[in-house]
Amino acid sequence: TDSTKAQILEVARRAVHTEMLALKHMEETLGDSFAAAVELILASRGKCIVTGMGKSGLVGRKIAATLASTGTPSFFLHPGEAFHGDLGMISKEDIVLALSYSGETDEILKIVPFIHSNGNRLISMTGHPDSALAKNSDVHLDVGVREEACILHLAPTSSTTAQIAMGDALAVSLMQQRGFTSVDFARL
Repeated sequence: TDSTKAQILEVARRAVHTEMLALKHMEETLGDSFAAAVELILASRGKCIVTGMGKSGLVGRKIAATLASTGTPSFFLHPGEAFHGDLGMISKEDIVLALSYSGETDEILKIVPFIHSNGNRLISMTGHPDSALAKNSDVHLDVGVREEACILHLAPTSSTTAQIAMGDALAVSLMQQRGFTSVDFARL
């Protein structure tokens, strides 16, 4: 019916608007920590290892793939597999980008001591600058949102959009700094 269609569109537009506001807030608050993250990745002689659990892990896979296809050697490390031999995938020259909206995800926090003892630099992407992960990072990228677009304000929606946008901003900034061209893109 027409009223059902109108209701569907109203909810959809509200969701898109909520996510748009989250991105606008992130645009306005990007600052020195973002530039520091780009500089850390540029200075690294290794790969950018991206890790995250749950929805943050799915976003992390996308970020790793985008980085790799735009000139920043990168791959995704599943934190659940890390202590089953996969920590050996991290070399001393690598930089780690850890995603956890809460900044308190156990599987991620358990990797942090290894990252530090291995001499790796750690960039965190959380929605909580006072979280354990943020406090134990060299650089923190804040992807905090005022509210999720979900009608219950529970399912990661605006927060995952913010994570994806931050990852894309990193990739594009790194491309620009490296002088990455369309010829390079076609080659990868």
